[in-house]
Amino acid sequence: MNIRLATQEDLIAIEACARAAYEPYVQHIGKEPAPMVADFENLIDQNAVYVLEDSTVAGFAVFYPEGDHMHLENVAVHPSHQGQGYGGALMAFVESRTREAGIIAIELYTHEKMTQNQNIYRHLGYHEVERRREAGFDRIYYRKVLP
Repeated sequence: MNIRLATQEDLIAIEACARAAYEPYVQHIGKEPAPMVADFENLIDQNAVYVLEDSTVAGFAVFYPEGDHMHLENVAVHPSHQGQGYGGALMAFVESRTREAGIIAIELYTHEKMTQNQNIYRHLGYHEVERRREAGFDRIYYRKVLP
């Protein structure tokens, strides 16, 4: 397993991973979640995307500094690679990079109907800070202050 900065050569694999990972939520939400239609090409150009490789792109994380925190825009693992600890490895990587940048907190959001994600974030030490409707989605914002 290797986590590295994404390049434009990874674009198709990242988009495919996002579509596969978030497809199960389309029916619950009633439309495609934001990560399925994200501008990954631009995010890659901004050095905000990291891929986790295990012979192929198995997952990715999108994060960048924003104000007083690191904003974790997206973390996804392809369904064929789920259950192998890759999501946890990506989250640990984001925390490590956040500390290296001298930032003490990470913020993220998820859709209120993505209850499995909410359980994971709470288990990892994230606390709900806000709920709001944004870009047509009912989002829950979480924050974790790093020890």
